[in-house]
Amino acid sequence: MSLPPEKASELKQLIHQQLSKMDVHGRIREILAETIREELAPDQQQLSTEDLIKALRRRGIIDDVMKELNFVTDNVDQELPSSPKQPVGFTDRQSTLLKKTNIDPTRRYLYLQVLGGKAFLEHLQEPEPIPGQACSTFTLCLHFRNQRFRSKPVPCACEPDFHDGFLLEVHRENLGDGTRMADSTTMLSISDPVHMVLIKTDIFAETTLVASYFLEWRSVLGSENGVTNLTVELMGVGTESKVSVGILNIKLEMYPPLNQTLSQEVVNTQLALERQKTAEKERLFLVYAKQWWREYLQIRPSHNSRLVKIFAQDENGINRPVCSYVKPLRAGRLLDTPRQAARFVNVLGYERAPVIGGGGKQEQWCTLLAFLCRNKGDCEDHANLLCSLLLGYGLEAFVCVGTKAKGVTHAWVMTCGTDGTITFWESLTGHRYLHKPTNPDEPSAAEQSKPLYPYRTIGCVFNHQMFLGNCQPSDSVESCVFDLNDESKWKPMSEEAVKSVCAPGATTSLPPFPPLCASTIDASVTSNGIEMQLRLLVSEHRKDLGLTTVWEDQLSYLLSPALASYEFERTTSISAGNEEFQDAIRRAVPDGHTFKGFPIHFVYRNARRAFATCLRSPFCEEIICCRGDQVRLAVRVRVFTYPESACAVWIMFACKYRSVL
Repeated sequence: MSLPPEKASELKQLIHQQLSKMDVHGRIREILAETIREELAPDQQQLSTEDLIKALRRRGIIDDVMKELNFVTDNVDQELPSSPKQPVGFTDRQSTLLKKTNIDPTRRYLYLQVLGGKAFLEHLQEPEPIPGQACSTFTLCLHFRNQRFRSKPVPCACEPDFHDGFLLEVHRENLGDGTRMADSTTMLSISDPVHMVLIKTDIFAETTLVASYFLEWRSVLGSENGVTNLTVELMGVGTESKVSVGILNIKLEMYPPLNQTLSQEVVNTQLALERQKTAEKERLFLVYAKQWWREYLQIRPSHNSRLVKIFAQDENGINRPVCSYVKPLRAGRLLDTPRQAARFVNVLGYERAPVIGGGGKQEQWCTLLAFLCRNKGDCEDHANLLCSLLLGYGLEAFVCVGTKAKGVTHAWVMTCGTDGTITFWESLTGHRYLHKPTNPDEPSAAEQSKPLYPYRTIGCVFNHQMFLGNCQPSDSVESCVFDLNDESKWKPMSEEAVKSVCAPGATTSLPPFPPLCASTIDASVTSNGIEMQLRLLVSEHRKDLGLTTVWEDQLSYLLSPALASYEFERTTSISAGNEEFQDAIRRAVPDGHTFKGFPIHFVYRNARRAFATCLRSPFCEEIICCRGDQVRLAVRVRVFTYPESACAVWIMFACKYRSVL
């Protein structure tokens, strides 16, 4: 395979830099002089090339060079990343640069090392972790230009032992020659930050968002040798966004080393100009939003009480336009249909933002990375993600902000069909509802069917390009007309104004959207593990009641089709396979015997927690504690995996016994 002349010269330059860095030339000269002194006989006039190579090999010089060049030779059987979207990185190695990492020597990389943490004072009294014993851990998640990374979990401590390296590929999209190595000036115009999210996982596998930080990496472009050390102070989230939670020591290094670094003054000037430009755009949008709101109130004074949400606070307490939380998001090959996307969002955990003390709900709309890494969030986080995915599938989708029963604030998703069909998507359950407006003035209004959806009022709808306030006489969802082009019913914001602060790249303060990651969970292994734990828990529970336990493996296996059918129905709203399941059970249960089954669904993988929940159901408790003649028990677990290691866990307990009158 021949290289173009410019690539060949770049490769030669890289090899020369590597040899110079190791001072190979100097070491060869020393060994040559030593070999001549020790091994050259008086009657010999010169050493052959073979003699010299033997001497170099004997003294380990060749081995040293090959070890340093391991990143080229170690993965020759793997295809080098051809797409600029493809991330390369390592998170399970010690922080030795380029150790067994798939590298393209013609690309530019930012090597980010996390070299420990300190001042995590909340964990000052944390005992030393005992080997083999479960303990709470910290995990650092990173996103940079469509690349995702995750550190090794480290035990929570005042000085957590982070020692990880991440190789971030720096490239510019849509520049034509994607393989050309970026120079300092090109990289200075790349304003994407490195988004770092710190997650705490307790011994019960419950996750907590500790910090979310946007690292400005371009200071390395103005540092000597393209290497810089930073001390990053992490602030808390939500109500604690002004409180320091800890400090990370970070080292940044450009690879290959920069031929020409910029002056620090040039870098600082560029960053200052970007901040100034962003601040001006945000100021102009705020002025426009205030004017729009004044006009909206003049239509009807009662609009003041409607849920028209123009700005929302993120996890760092920063007010951002709600339209910036939504963007068309493509799931690649991880999700196939919009309904499968709705199911994925539904199995991500639901948790309201924590609040200290009373005083109602704490507002916190998370950035997408924080939501995905924590694997749970509030209804707004779910609605924003589902809307983004539906937009990615080419649907006209909007996030709706309004209320449910008892005036509880809620967010859900709406899609508008080309035929005018309005469909509501509940992101917390995956349910879909068709909306048919009712006319309260018609005499038959009382007889009109009651809507199935739980929504009561609606104040506004928005997506990544549009924001519309509901200005109809009533904000009731039942009577609402969703003709979004009718300005007498929906007051729109200027699309240009929305794009000025919400379009990708419009401002440097806009967090980039990360791609979804494939699941790392092995469904079969996890299903089997949970099933074994549940068998043990059931046996112990029955033993405490003075009952023996006999498991029937064949009956357990027959429950599998039912669990698969339940998940298929949740994903597609179509029921299938029930006839075969019922027929198999009838054949497996002899005459005069009774069969009972109880299916239940969870979005977590904690067997003990699931078992405790099951026992709270009288139907399930009746099966687990079944008494009678020839009692045979069965349990089947089926884990269905989704992106981001989210999962739907279906469990079915069953028993059969001889009926004795």
